[in-house]
Amino acid sequence: MTDQNPESPPRPDTLTNAGRRGFLSLTGAGIAALGAASLLPSSNAKAQTMSETWDKTFPKSDAVTHRKITFANRYGITLSGDLYEPANRGDAVLPAIAISGPFGAVKEQSSGLYAQTLAELGFVTLAFDPSWTGESGGTPRNMASPEINTEDFSAAVDALGLQSGVDRERIGIIGICGWGGMALNAAAIDKRIKAVAASTMYDMTRVMSKGYNDSVALEQRTANLEQLANQRWLDAEAGSPAYGPVSLDLKGGEPQFVVEYADYYKTDRGFHPRAVNSNGSFTLTTPLSFMNMPLLSYIAEISPRPMLLVHGAEAHSRYFSETAFAAAAEPKELLLIEGANHTDLYDKVDLIPFDRLQAFFEQHLA
Repeated sequence: MTDQNPESPPRPDTLTNAGRRGFLSLTGAGIAALGAASLLPSSNAKAQTMSETWDKTFPKSDAVTHRKITFANRYGITLSGDLYEPANRGDAVLPAIAISGPFGAVKEQSSGLYAQTLAELGFVTLAFDPSWTGESGGTPRNMASPEINTEDFSAAVDALGLQSGVDRERIGIIGICGWGGMALNAAAIDKRIKAVAASTMYDMTRVMSKGYNDSVALEQRTANLEQLANQRWLDAEAGSPAYGPVSLDLKGGEPQFVVEYADYYKTDRGFHPRAVNSNGSFTLTTPLSFMNMPLLSYIAEISPRPMLLVHGAEAHSRYFSETAFAAAAEPKELLLIEGANHTDLYDKVDLIPFDRLQAFFEQHLA
């Protein structure tokens, strides 16, 4: 691990065109890397019901208690979450952390692992499905919005603050992958959030509007927006949104970072039937609001509350955390994990720095 802000690694030649399949080459691979392209019947994205069985991608810990909760965001969408608490907490009033991500994942995957582990370390934690995904409500299914998904974090703070035994003045949040950018945006606007961490962070508005390493020129962006506008006509005529094919069904020749996504979402390591990236795809028009609503415009306003960015030193996405770190005000910390790629920080507990996350939140939610 290193605590510094080194120069970005050389840009892999594969990234410019990586994942640009079919229709969603228009997003500079922002969603294409997660598996969206041409049409698929909308039955691919049915609303889910709450599962009462343990269906996580990680084993249940005897050191915590777990229960499902639901709560509504400001737009009236009902969200589903897993609440984890230390089993031996007694009557203690504890700090709390809301957690979501990665982009296209569900709470039974990485965010749940983070939540359960941090509950073992003494926090009340809430891993939740964002609007339109997993067991949360909202139609049509499998879409995203920089504004509403930012609001989802604030709604999770609402839910934690209503729990008995949670100190409302000691609530933090963690965003993983694409929800790292949402978490930073939420912390900038919601002053109830006392500390924020982002792990293996993506700025989804940046990658969808500008492509990887900001490689999309104005002419490409204009063509992309024209294609999205035309897709709106097709959806309006059909009366329902179009979806891409099931995500990450690799054909061979994909860039390494796409292979790494598939190694998590499409194998026993991380597959979950409710996850968009494992078993579905986003609506083709999902990029629309991401194209001109930059998430991190006000990142400096997180200060004077603290920010921790954690990223794999070998991750293709490392530059997102480095530029966010440069734009943020103190107090801030960038922690690079040597030898780790982007998806390693989803679930590899020997690489995820839970000790540093524990110390960060213990200090700043004290």
